[in-house]
Amino acid sequence: MLRIITLNLNGIRSAATKGFFAWLSKSHADIVCVQEVKAQANDMTPQMLKPASYYGFFHYAEKKGYSGVGMYCKAKPDKVITGLGIADIDAEGRCLRCDFENLSVVSVY
Repeated sequence: MLRIITLNLNGIRSAATKGFFAWLSKSHADIVCVQEVKAQANDMTPQMLKPASYYGFFHYAEKKGYSGVGMYCKAKPDKVITGLGIADIDAEGRCLRCDFENLSVVSVY
């Protein structure tokens, strides 16, 4: 059985200080979709990008400290798509899709 979890982080840096990554390692989730990352690529630590046993993928908002989504996957996806192809929506970092053979999982905010 595939276990997919989704949650609103209200900031990945804040979530990290509150035990998110300890929880993630015990969650037994195959995929964890996260919303409100509120960080840019240069704010991310190695643990945030690739925690133990997971691959991390993100769509960051252009505005600093705003929205952003991500996905942690146990298996590496065949394809990762950021955004919808609509410039003003994509600037807010609201959609990330990971494709695995015959399954697509979307983290959207």
